Amino acid sequence: MSRRANGEGSIYRRKNGGWTARISLTGGERKDFYGKTRQEVAAKLAAAFEKQRTGLPLVDERQTVGEYLQSWLQGVKTSARPKTYTTYEGLVRLHAGPKIGKVPLAKLTPQHLQDLYADRFDAGLSPQTVRHLHAVLHRALGQAAEWGLVTRNVAGLVTPPRVSRHEIQTLDVVQSRALLQAAKGDRLAALYVLALTTGMRQGELLALRWKDVDLEAATLSVRGTLSRSPDGLTLAEPKTTGSRRHVFLGTIAVDALRRHRVNQAAERLLKSPEWENNDLVFANEVGRPIEASNLRRRSFQPLLEKSGLPRIRFHDLRHSAATLLLTQGIHPKIVSERLGHSKVSITLDLYSHVTPTLQKEAAMALDALISGSEEHSA
Repeated sequence: MSRRANGEGSIYRRKNGGWTARISLTGGERKDFYGKTRQEVAAKLAAAFEKQRTGLPLVDERQTVGEYLQSWLQGVKTSARPKTYTTYEGLVRLHAGPKIGKVPLAKLTPQHLQDLYADRFDAGLSPQTVRHLHAVLHRALGQAAEWGLVTRNVAGLVTPPRVSRHEIQTLDVVQSRALLQAAKGDRLAALYVLALTTGMRQGELLALRWKDVDLEAATLSVRGTLSRSPDGLTLAEPKTTGSRRHVFLGTIAVDALRRHRVNQAAERLLKSPEWENNDLVFANEVGRPIEASNLRRRSFQPLLEKSGLPRIRFHDLRHSAATLLLTQGIHPKIVSERLGHSKVSITLDLYSHVTPTLQKEAAMALDALISGSEEHSA
């Protein structure tokens, strides 16, 4: 085979009967494409020339899905939230890598992904987790397509698994009072007051700092969230732009925070040699951030048992706050802003179970207004 100049290509048959197409690159490097027939490698060579002409990178047929995903994760690590990266890395390492990691990236097909999802279902993964896996692969392979590493995003050709909607559990007024009554005297009593009166997320509560609380003005600012990453517990930016917000506090919340501040000062004085001053409103016994799992296991679940309430998630306190506000006739836009939702449509969709009651009350109120009497509103 004669030497070719840069930009030229050659095709030859190997001793085993297969075919190879070779293209010369700048700098003296070469790239080979393999196939069973001359027509196959000729097509690959033509595609390579076209990519060179348009400035796109040539596909490395030897790069595996696993190698690409690890490279992609390194890029994600610099831009994603710590909790998001941890989720992505776990899905790739535990589920995608062992099953499709050795498949050449350029040869990945929709069937590979379909088989992967079926295998994960058989292994006991929930539809929600498999759907998350699909979302991660869709994003990663979409990036590969944009970079010209693959000709298409095969994840876009696979239908993600259907997930049944999680049924929201909420506490009513009586149950909410019972929980707060059971929390009286607890070192984290104010945390539960805030959870039920502001609807703040667990991570937002655990990241709250005293510098972001103004008890005189009865407001607080949500500026961060506490989450676990490979580097440990970290304070990160809020979930969305809308999550950064000012929240007005009621008298109950202000009084609870005043008591909490006094108690924390006494606790800090008692443990001054080992206390870490992180300015956290809700810290552990030595001033460090509280692990979310410890909060649920050591504090929240015991309080539910003490008050005789059903076993719910901590996040359901947020749902309870929203539901109580909506049933009191507070406009959904205000509720949405208080919760930190990016759009009011999210609030309306999440709490659609409240809508029938509000619709009935609206109809009765309009009847009373038009009829000029109050008999219809009784």
